[in-house]
Amino acid sequence: MKPFVLIGLALLSLGCVAIYLASPNQRWLAAPWPAWPARLAGLVALLGGGFALAREMQVLATLFVFATLLMLLFSLLPYLGALLDLRRRGQNG
Repeated sequence: MKPFVLIGLALLSLGCVAIYLASPNQRWLAAPWPAWPARLAGLVALLGGGFALAREMQVLATLFVFATLLMLLFSLLPYLGALLDLRRRGQNG
């Protein structure tokens, strides 16, 4: 796999995680990250990931990968948070 594709996918993933952790309803951490800095960092990571993908792919393929990965991660991250919450509750009692 080409390096810019890997960098793009990693940046998109990090951007989604940063935006999710800034949400007041996130369940990964005890308290959410500060909203504006985390959302801004997430947006910068998403833009960087999009540009990295655009270096290796055509525009339509880049948009498809971008949208698909965002839908996948923003759907999975809350479920992973719920799973972490269940595991913590199981250990505590």
